[in-house]
Amino acid sequence: MDVVTYSSQQSALLAVWMASSDVDQKYLGHLAASTSHDNPFLSGMLYKILGLSVILSKKLVRARKLRRLDTTRETKSLQLYHHIIWLSREGLVIMEQYILPMVQDYVELKVLAYKLRASFYHIFVLFHNQPPIHVPGISSLPSHAARQNGGGDAAKAADYNRGSISLTPPPVEGGPVRYDPDCPPGLQPVQPPKPASSFLLPALDYTPTATQCFRHAAALADALLPGSHPLRLSVKLEFAAYLYDCLHDADACRRLAKQAIADVYNAQEGMDDESFEDAAELVGVLGRMVKRGGKTSSAGGSSSPGRERSPADRPRNTSTPPKTTMTGLDESTTPTTAPPIVNPI
Repeated sequence: MDVVTYSSQQSALLAVWMASSDVDQKYLGHLAASTSHDNPFLSGMLYKILGLSVILSKKLVRARKLRRLDTTRETKSLQLYHHIIWLSREGLVIMEQYILPMVQDYVELKVLAYKLRASFYHIFVLFHNQPPIHVPGISSLPSHAARQNGGGDAAKAADYNRGSISLTPPPVEGGPVRYDPDCPPGLQPVQPPKPASSFLLPALDYTPTATQCFRHAAALADALLPGSHPLRLSVKLEFAAYLYDCLHDADACRRLAKQAIADVYNAQEGMDDESFEDAAELVGVLGRMVKRGGKTSSAGGSSSPGRERSPADRPRNTSTPPKTTMTGLDESTTPTTAPPIVNPI
């Protein structure tokens, strides 16, 4: 991967992180304030997650601006990676032990809580996955065909001189001696070094858990929130970024982004000015996700992804929207069970 391509991808990922985290933090503040009288303990936990999210987002932006490094080596940015992993671990503990058990009677908070849990696992995949999603060091090596073409003369010379080499004696006569290239004679096999941050979190493959969490959060958002809701768009935006950057599935990323934009244009619910501005920003970033990795058709309900809809195209409410955080859930249309996930901490 060349420097220009990698820098452009990091700029796009920065836009995703900033747009998604801004919306999440805004709703965290609103929901923490609205639950302060009914459930002070839940409100306090939400404020803790809000403060942790603000600190974590700044460090993520800083880490994204750095060049890609080998996290197993002692570098100046290794302390930054350790702090990111530690903050994410603490946030996941608060989310799974104190917040998720108390969000069943809420709508927006339930979607946001499960989305933030997926976000923490997303960070584990980016900075602490084993095997790593990005291989450090040399990005490309000569292909096997090129090595064969380039080494043709040497192969011919070896074949020419092979006639002077005596045959290897059979095993019954004492040879050949077995040689393991991974292990010097007389020594035990060399164990690969553990990541330097293993004392914070086990070095595991977190992609299956992160994928399951994102799918559950996306299903909740589809069932509970309208297509133009900023929280629903935030879930789809980070899910698309995860598919592209961690699973390296550009086609699935574009399909998800296009469907999210189509849901916005097909939504009939009214919006207040603040929600409209948030949704317009998220749609713009989703439009950039659609254009990643090649040209795509205009099918899927959006003729021009990323175009902000004018006020005349979408119904908007200038009055305060109805409070939906305490409404009951329709169990027939919402996922009833969360994915069975074992916390590795």
